Amino acid sequence: MDTNIKFEDIPAKKVSLKSIQTKLSNFTSKLEATKDPKEALAIIRGLEKYMDKFANNATVISIRYSLNTNDAYIAKLQDQMDELSPYVSAAINKFNKILVAHPCRKELEAKLTPYYFVMIENSLKAFDEKIIPELIEINKLSSQYDKVMGGAKIEFRGEIYNMPQMGKFTKSKDRDTRREASIAVDKFLQEKEQEIGEIYSKLVLLRDQAAKKLGFENFTKLGYLSLGRVDYDAEMVATYRKQIAEEVVPVCQKLYKEQAKRIGIPFNQMKSYDFNLMFLSGNPTPIGDPEFLVAQATKMYDEMSPESGEFFRFMQEHHLLDLVARAGKQPGGYMTYLPVQKFPFIFSNFNGTDGDVNVLTHEVGHAFQGYLSRNIKPGDFRSPTLESCEIHSMSMEFFAWPWMNLFFGKDDEKYRYSHLADAIEFLPYGITIDEFQHWVYEHPTATHEERCAAYQEIERRYTPHKKYDPEMKACAHGAWWMRQSHIFGSPFYYIDYTLAQVCAFQFLVEMTKNREKAWKKYVKLCKTGGKYPFVTLLEKNHLRNPFIDGNVHKVIQPLRKILNSFDQTKIN
Repeated sequence: MDTNIKFEDIPAKKVSLKSIQTKLSNFTSKLEATKDPKEALAIIRGLEKYMDKFANNATVISIRYSLNTNDAYIAKLQDQMDELSPYVSAAINKFNKILVAHPCRKELEAKLTPYYFVMIENSLKAFDEKIIPELIEINKLSSQYDKVMGGAKIEFRGEIYNMPQMGKFTKSKDRDTRREASIAVDKFLQEKEQEIGEIYSKLVLLRDQAAKKLGFENFTKLGYLSLGRVDYDAEMVATYRKQIAEEVVPVCQKLYKEQAKRIGIPFNQMKSYDFNLMFLSGNPTPIGDPEFLVAQATKMYDEMSPESGEFFRFMQEHHLLDLVARAGKQPGGYMTYLPVQKFPFIFSNFNGTDGDVNVLTHEVGHAFQGYLSRNIKPGDFRSPTLESCEIHSMSMEFFAWPWMNLFFGKDDEKYRYSHLADAIEFLPYGITIDEFQHWVYEHPTATHEERCAAYQEIERRYTPHKKYDPEMKACAHGAWWMRQSHIFGSPFYYIDYTLAQVCAFQFLVEMTKNREKAWKKYVKLCKTGGKYPFVTLLEKNHLRNPFIDGNVHKVIQPLRKILNSFDQTKIN
């Protein structure tokens, strides 16, 4: 591999489905024919290497598409990947069916671990060739949603902005600006509501249809299997949501009342956009442009530890950061991984708010884990399931606290307070999204209006403080969920953020006692990659299991002390 290669040097290639199927069929035939465990292991590793190349190209295409949804050539390649990926999954499925029933399985388990085979058996339950037509359409519809949101052109005070660029206006110190900006965003949702609602209705029906083809009552069980959840289920998640409702919602309501007092608006008169303003003097905002922020992040990671400094310089050297919002770029942020070059890649939309710094800690946390786990074999163990991945990112946000003066100057304390308060307040929103999705897939034929009514009812239970301006007609009737991309592209994923946040809070509490010990524990977690499922990973790394009743209370209680340690006179 060329050590000087940059991301832009990696080509996005058109691929031949027939060629891929032939190659995968050959691997399957060879595995079926051998009775020698050493040869079988070599075949498995050969397939893995081949699939790394396929995944690498698919990821390059996906990144390029998210960077510019208006690029016709890349859009065509993305469409092709949407169509052929289910057929590739079908070919892998055939290989896996031979593998789990292989006469050398015992010897292979000794080399690859029993969990490797549990993962494969789980994937076999979640896929069959008969659902390929549904999967192709699901991929296309998810890309269609991304294009609608990425192509947003929101008129505001004589200028045109996309969704991320509106963020700084919705958080303005000026209430009229917050209100007008929020109404402008809502107007875009109103204009696109029918189109987005139809996309989602089709997605839900297709997923329900695929689940029933596979013998499931509805999509919920299939959704969990697709996310690799082998050691917890929907009932355990429901118990966890109950803990959040009982332990966290009251804490949040207290925080919101304190916020209303700080910004001088009676609590009962606060509108949804008012909660975007944490302090009367204004939210903490970065004191420099994107180039400045990256330079400060470099200093931070150099000082944080030798391994974090080496990693962040590696990211810059290979041009693996695309951070600034622009026309045609998809909203949101993510980290993804290129297995051939062993490159993590970070995508975001800087918009001049504290969210820019959150990206330089959150997504960097993901990328740091990818970097530390890049040499793990088999490759399926490089990354854990999604809820475990989010522990890496959310914990890194807290490990970065001592360096916030580099980004916010004298407002560093304001940032730390608002960051912790936001993290706690996020939990009820996260379970709102999760409960909504469970309702949706239990009622797959519901209309868009019925979905909005269900969301509105759930939202009122978990976030009763939220009241919308009458002119925010889309959000006022329960259509806020349309902004949450995970609902469309990654069903049931969103609860993962909340589970991980509960784990990250544990790192915060530990680092207040012994930072060096907490950091070593964090690095160990990152280096573990995906060798274990979520609950086992927590046990191996001595973290409280959020599903056990009472553990959320034990995690939240110490945070009250940390919140109370902030001098309110200095952060108003």
